[in-house]
Amino acid sequence: MKILIDGMGGDYAPEEIVKGAIRAASEISETVVIIGPEEAIHDQLRANRWKGENIEVVDATEVITNEEQPAMAVRKKKDSTIVKGMNMLKTGEADIFISGGSTGALLAGGLVILGRIKGIKRPAIAAWFPRAGKEGVTLLLDCGASVEAKPEYIYQYGIMGSIFVRGITGNEEPVVRLLNVGAEEGKGDDLHKTAFNMLKESGLNFQGNIEARDVVFGETDIVVTDGFSGNIYLKSSEGMSLAIMREFKHKLTEGLIAKAGAMLAYSKIKEIKEVFDYSDAGGAPILGLKGAVLKIHGNSKATEVYYAIHRAIDYVDSNITGMIAEAIGNSEELADKGEE
Repeated sequence: MKILIDGMGGDYAPEEIVKGAIRAASEISETVVIIGPEEAIHDQLRANRWKGENIEVVDATEVITNEEQPAMAVRKKKDSTIVKGMNMLKTGEADIFISGGSTGALLAGGLVILGRIKGIKRPAIAAWFPRAGKEGVTLLLDCGASVEAKPEYIYQYGIMGSIFVRGITGNEEPVVRLLNVGAEEGKGDDLHKTAFNMLKESGLNFQGNIEARDVVFGETDIVVTDGFSGNIYLKSSEGMSLAIMREFKHKLTEGLIAKAGAMLAYSKIKEIKEVFDYSDAGGAPILGLKGAVLKIHGNSKATEVYYAIHRAIDYVDSNITGMIAEAIGNSEELADKGEE
């Protein structure tokens, strides 16, 4: 297995990308391939005293930034890390591609170079969410791959999400719910009402609507929604978590009594932080493409990169892409709904 990672994707590239790759490579037998300016990557490997044999470097001289128009940049920057990475994935030179670079460029590159699985209407970005007071995590999709949606898109998100959760967690009957303005059947606009009916008749373990406030309490394994709502939920949740933890830290360091109490409760405070810390989530898969792609945060540091590489191994071993393609191919009804 070859795990390809964008050496220039993110705010802290290439230093933190290389550190995370080294940490992971020292624990696994699979090969980690870092793509980026060859000299800069090798400098970082030397600086971190890497002596192993399962890290390779592929030279790429260009980087697509968040400020560029994604589709145009993908067409023009043929030697960028994202374009080169997608081409390597397409030709079978790598098994999975991890990047903290421009989400738009990743989607554009994935669609133009890899293409969609036959029958899939739109790809989806899927993200893991913690469960307060419960073990496990909840998968939310779409988190912004397609901000405009049709009912059949959301229907297919349920199919892809179920396959992904089964493959990664071993849960054979994951519960699927639809993010909506109310839990009762019949809630929402025409988009969500139609999507509800399609999911209800799908054969999935669909158990109705879910309100946004209930997602974090682990009421379901998979939440499906349109990319516009999903992206807002994702970023609002991250912002709220960061704000709460920041305020928590501020209050616990205000005075001597607060500091003493914080020291006594340190282990429990650490546990709370770990619940809402996304650094070990392992990245967000872009499902529906003809290749395995993981998107990590642009502000990812070595820890996030480390966990993403481990998650990538599970992703490839589970053959998620192949199972989605098989599920689409074996279902005439789904294939019909996925046709352009």
